[in-house]
Amino acid sequence: MSTRANSSRERILATAESIILQQGFAGTTIDEIIARSAITKGGFFYHFSGKTELARALIDRYIDNDTEVFSALSEQADKLSEDPLQQALIFLNLFTEMVAGMTELHPGCLAAAFTYETSQFDEEIRLRIDEGMRAWRDMIAERLQSIVVKYPPKMDVSVESLADMFTSCVEGGIILAKAYDDNQALIDQVQNYRSHLRLLFEPAEKAA
Repeated sequence: MSTRANSSRERILATAESIILQQGFAGTTIDEIIARSAITKGGFFYHFSGKTELARALIDRYIDNDTEVFSALSEQADKLSEDPLQQALIFLNLFTEMVAGMTELHPGCLAAAFTYETSQFDEEIRLRIDEGMRAWRDMIAERLQSIVVKYPPKMDVSVESLADMFTSCVEGGIILAKAYDDNQALIDQVQNYRSHLRLLFEPAEKAA
């Protein structure tokens, strides 16, 4: 595929994602996407056979992009410390720094938006969302398991549930940020998760 074709496809995807996050998948029409992405109808159908194929491409793009961001932040955190707990705490700080550096309100989570409209999608899309979120869980759980080995938690905890809590804090924080029109709400929720990890794993003498 040519660079121009790639550019047109990416413009369609970026435009569609922006509209869907504002008004939902069901409330978004192909004609609206075409008009706002400044492309012809033929150009749209050159890349996508319809809304279902567009939805598959959107969720793949969104999950892949977020996974890439999480991986990059993880690699950066791992370079700054060899201690598993400190690596996790640094990762969360790096995430909040990234959000703090945004010049606009966080646009929202496409995976969550699609989850709210499951009746609009086929099983393939639902499974892709499931796989994506489980991949995020596995990434955090692997890090948490390394912490548990070195720092026994102060109470019984499920590593998988604690990993899911990261996603819950991010998704809940995005909702609050949109409701309050302030990215600080998202930052606060992730920092609360960071504090929870410290209280759960950090040795008493170090926490003091």
